[in-house]
Amino acid sequence: MKKRISWTLTKGAFLIGGAIIYHFISSSYITTEDLYGFPVPRKAELVQINEQGNRYEWSRASEENGIPYGYDLALKANGWKKGKSEGASVFYTKGNHKIDLITTTRQLEILKVND
Repeated sequence: MKKRISWTLTKGAFLIGGAIIYHFISSSYITTEDLYGFPVPRKAELVQINEQGNRYEWSRASEENGIPYGYDLALKANGWKKGKSEGASVFYTKGNHKIDLITTTRQLEILKVND
């Protein structure tokens, strides 16, 4: 009986912890309709708009390391699947939509891909 209670409490703690982490990650990003609902970091500053996509300044973007793990989780949680990468460029797909996410030092470029 004690093992069962202990197991139930442990399982509950993991579920609550997971819910808190998920909420923190999902609230750190906003979706943009002009980019097929692709999540954008809330703290990223929009610096350029063109018909293909947007460029943002974001201190956590890195050409060498790409995007942080939390951003990767937010993309997965929003249904975006990571595809092939070419240097600083990583392609993501969701349904019929495709995005090219280019990360350079302190900048993100999110571009719509037309096949």
